[in-house]
Amino acid sequence: MFVVGLTGGIGSGKSEVTRKLRELGAEVIDADLVGHQAYLPQTETWQAVVNAFGQGILQPTGEIDRRKLGSIVFSDPKELARLNAIMHPRMFRMIQGQLDELRAKGVQVAVVEAAILIEANWTPLVDEVWVTTASEDVVVQRVHQRSNLPEEEVRRRIRSQLSNHERAKHATVVIENNGGMEELRCEVQHLWESRVQGRAA
Repeated sequence: MFVVGLTGGIGSGKSEVTRKLRELGAEVIDADLVGHQAYLPQTETWQAVVNAFGQGILQPTGEIDRRKLGSIVFSDPKELARLNAIMHPRMFRMIQGQLDELRAKGVQVAVVEAAILIEANWTPLVDEVWVTTASEDVVVQRVHQRSNLPEEEVRRRIRSQLSNHERAKHATVVIENNGGMEELRCEVQHLWESRVQGRAA
């Protein structure tokens, strides 16, 4: 099975690339969904997070209140590092388990879509790292149109992430997405035909 790790910053077009790869026949593992599964009440990861951050982060239903947890970890780099030390290795194992299941089913191409693929050190799970990038001005315009966030807030989020330059150092393929949707989809089609087909068997 050929595994592509797809990553990229906010507004870079990562979701659209995933959509096109799914259309072309790839099975997709979404790291955000894996994270939600990891937080489910009474799981091993849930217990580890509650032990680390206390019962105060729980809703009455026993679910972790992501907003409360976020307010703790995003205001203190040490607390964020503590949460990441709990979450990243466990999510690595969960993604690895899902890839093993797909392999056993005879799936030929899988995509792991993860915004933090590089930062979390999940690259050993994949055969190639594909990075979507776009210029800061293009990202600001896209995200503002999509979610109405103020320009300054979008720029702050961009700068809190790994830079395009840093991501590119880890990339097998860089997909520059400063143009339109059709251009992006054509680029992904080309990558599928030139890099994926034939290697997936």
